[in-house]
Amino acid sequence: MAKLTREDVLKLARLARLELSDAEIEEFSQELSDILQYVEQLQKIDTGDLKPTNQVTGLTNVTRRDEVRDYGYDPADLLKNVPEVKDNQIKVKRMLG
Repeated sequence: MAKLTREDVLKLARLARLELSDAEIEEFSQELSDILQYVEQLQKIDTGDLKPTNQVTGLTNVTRRDEVRDYGYDPADLLKNVPEVKDNQIKVKRMLG
């Protein structure tokens, strides 16, 4: 499947909501086919004896313990300063449509 047809490129363009000219369709058909051929070459490589590499720097994550801290404030007192409260939480405008 290394060679993409014009219809394949048009389907990808439609899924990505792109409008392509005829020249772009031909150009992308060749470029995407080349990429797929390269991926096929990579898939043929025997990597059975290799260990997976997660990172190469030797650094490890340094995190603190998740502990509850008492800062000496009552949550109800802090909520007095916000414009609107619902269920003991700050109510804000909807962020996602």
